[in-house]
Amino acid sequence: MPLFLSVKRVDFMALVTKRSSMALFSDGRSQYSHRVRIVLAEKGVVVEIINSDPLDVPEDVSELNPYGTLPVLVDRDLSLYDSWVMMEYLDERFPHPPLMPVQPVSRAYSRLWRHRIQRDWCTLVDTIENSVDDDEMEKARKELTESLVAVAPIFAEKPFFMSDELTLIDCCLAPILWRLPALGVELPTTKQVKPLLDYKDRMFGRKAFKESLSEDEKEMI
Repeated sequence: MPLFLSVKRVDFMALVTKRSSMALFSDGRSQYSHRVRIVLAEKGVVVEIINSDPLDVPEDVSELNPYGTLPVLVDRDLSLYDSWVMMEYLDERFPHPPLMPVQPVSRAYSRLWRHRIQRDWCTLVDTIENSVDDDEMEKARKELTESLVAVAPIFAEKPFFMSDELTLIDCCLAPILWRLPALGVELPTTKQVKPLLDYKDRMFGRKAFKESLSEDEKEMI
């Protein structure tokens, strides 16, 4: 049976009309929810943040997202449940300030970097947070630390990640860096790593970043 035929039929319009404004169902501890909240804050978008437990998602989430996962962004008759899709949508929906390059080639490179960050770093964070195997967690911590140390020098070239302006890539990186203490990852304070530490401080000092933090995230440092 085709997948779309097996999905529970719901009255979508009845769900979205419950709210007249944009709403984000957000996990206060998730890097993926956090990155969307950063974009919303950078854009100055008025949004209803609905803090949700990923192990007990609201009924609306289950009906709007076939996977029942967080985050979920609802904008009138539109429901999105992939964080990167949400980020690109918000950048196009609210074009100022722009967080994606204008040129197609630059956009493609940005998406490739997002893919690498997801594979190289986000998956390691997920392993540390969710694994029940101590050896697996320790291996992930070691790999994440070594990978961040290796890439640290490139942050000396530009104020943001390979860019003079903040981009969606920075919105993906900042939640990872913010979580390092909670993950048990400590970056060395060496000359090689200093550009990354300076970048981290610049990101954390941004007004929008501070506004994006959930109560759970404020306790991670």
